[in-house]
Amino acid sequence: MLEQRVTIKNVTGLDLGPAGQLCNTAMQFRSSITFAYEGGSANAKSILSVLGSTIACGDEITLHCEGPDEEDAMKAIVAAIEGGLGE
Repeated sequence: MLEQRVTIKNVTGLDLGPAGQLCNTAMQFRSSITFAYEGGSANAKSILSVLGSTIACGDEITLHCEGPDEEDAMKAIVAAIEGGLGE
């Protein structure tokens, strides 16, 4: 299992557009992809779970990837977040 902390940089946090981008990226991989944040955790492949996390700009999350393509999944998710999730 891989773990990495990242900070959400886009202005709107994980609202509908960026949450959808995160989910679309995560769903490309077979690995389990979740993230922990202050107050809970979320499944990165579930739009409802991501939206329910109410992550805002500047919040830090800890990504967890576990599975056969975990390294590629972690790189792609981190790149998507650091790239602003389409914003």
